[in-house]
Amino acid sequence: MIAQNDFSISGSDGKLIIGDITYDDKNPNKPIVLFVHGFKGFKDWGAHNLVANYFAANGYRYIKFNFSYGGVPSDNPKDITDLEAFAANTFSKELYDLNAVLHYIEKAYGKETPINLIGHSRGGGLSIIEAANDLRVNKLITWSSITDFASLWKKEQEAEWLKTGKIFVTNARTKEQMPLNKTLLEDLNENAEMLNILNAAKLINIPWLIVQGDDDINVPFENAQKLADANPGSRLAKIEGANHVYGASQPYENETLPPLLFKVCEKCLLFLGE
Repeated sequence: MIAQNDFSISGSDGKLIIGDITYDDKNPNKPIVLFVHGFKGFKDWGAHNLVANYFAANGYRYIKFNFSYGGVPSDNPKDITDLEAFAANTFSKELYDLNAVLHYIEKAYGKETPINLIGHSRGGGLSIIEAANDLRVNKLITWSSITDFASLWKKEQEAEWLKTGKIFVTNARTKEQMPLNKTLLEDLNENAEMLNILNAAKLINIPWLIVQGDDDINVPFENAQKLADANPGSRLAKIEGANHVYGASQPYENETLPPLLFKVCEKCLLFLGE
C-alpha cells in the first residue's frame, strides 16, 4: 500500500519548508529519491504526486518539498499565492533549504541511506551545484535543467531591475504578474562563482543522468548538450517530442502519468537500479 506522510522543517530565515514522503508501507526501508522542483513550480504541481507513487511502487522512498520562499503558503499549499515571499526568494535561500532537507533526511533515515537527487529546470541547476559539493548525494538526475540562473530573465532587464527594485514575470497559466525583487539578481552577482552551474557540472563525480525533451521551448535541448559536454562521465537521454514538463500540466486531472513522463520515470528507474 502506497502511503504519504507530511513533514515540516525550518528553512531559510526560519521560514517553513513543507514536504511529503511517499513510500510503500509494507517495505519502508528503501533508498531515497529527493525531488527538487523548478521556478514557479511546487511539490504538488501537475503530475508530481503520480511520479512519487511510481517511484514508491518501484522500491523507493520519494521525498519532495516546497522551498520556503517559493510563494506556496504552508496553510494552503495548492498554488503560488504568497507573492511577497516569491519576490524575496534567492538562489542562496533555495540552496539553504535544499541543505536543510538533506540534513532532515540524514537525521531521519541515517547516514547509510543512499540519497538520489532529481532536479527539474531551475531545480536541476540547484541539484547540480548541490551534487558537486555534497557527499550525501549518491546519484544525480536532472530533468530539463537550466545551465545558467540568469537565463530566467532577459539580460536587458537587469539595469532597470536594479534601479526600480523589481521586475515581473508572467504566470503562464493564470496570466498573473509575479514580482521578483532585485535581491535575486544581487545574490546571483555576489555569489557568481558558487552559483555557476556549468562549473559545478564539471566537478560532479557521481553517476549523472541528464534527461531533456527535444521539443522544450523553455529550456532548449542545447542546454542538455552543454551539460553533457561539461561532464563526459554523464549520460544524456533525449526524450523525442517532449516539452519542458513531459506532457504534464497544472492542474493534471488524469489518474495515470503522461506517456512521455512515464518514459522519463522508466529511464530514471533503470539508471537508479544500476
